[in-house]
Amino acid sequence: MECPICGSDDIEILNSKQKSSKKKLIEEYLLKCEDCGHVFKDIFSAKKPQPYRLIISEQDKSHKTTIELSPSDELEAGDVLLSDLGQVEVTSIEVGDTRVDKALIEDIDTIWAVSVEIPARIGFSVDLHGEVDSYKVDLERDFKIAPGDVVKIDKHIVRVHVIKTQDRKLTSGFAKAGVIKRVYSKPVRFNNYDYDLTKDIVKKTS
Repeated sequence: MECPICGSDDIEILNSKQKSSKKKLIEEYLLKCEDCGHVFKDIFSAKKPQPYRLIISEQDKSHKTTIELSPSDELEAGDVLLSDLGQVEVTSIEVGDTRVDKALIEDIDTIWAVSVEIPARIGFSVDLHGEVDSYKVDLERDFKIAPGDVVKIDKHIVRVHVIKTQDRKLTSGFAKAGVIKRVYSKPVRFNNYDYDLTKDIVKKTS
């Protein structure tokens, strides 16, 4: 806010009051410019928070709830929100029949998110030349896996060769467990390994 007389932004708030309508929150301020002494009023209005549909994935389960957000704000994938079920990370946004990565909140029909307060559950596949051993593994969301890692899992020692994340496949670099969908690996013929995921296996799926 600036003084309408001298343009200074050195403003003192003398008084304020708040009004509320059905859809808007209105704040009225009595202000004084510290530079020229001019006293003036200013009014700010914002749309009141509204409930929006929120679907939270929690490993193999989904929870439907609502969250109150300001319609004037913008939301994008990767944002973290505090819901009634704890902190969640937005994974996608539904506007009409379309999934988008970013939208003005007032246009949103459904917010899709994942809980960030529980371990990430990822798939881990071991290619046995025609057969596949497949596991579900729970890891801390910040745990890093890279193509080339040598891993012990169950009775296998394997090398990671591809990582499938939420939006791409990696053959180099690394990914955190929080964005990994599945890790693909092949057995190697030595006994040394970078880390052991055996204790993190939730179940063997094939």
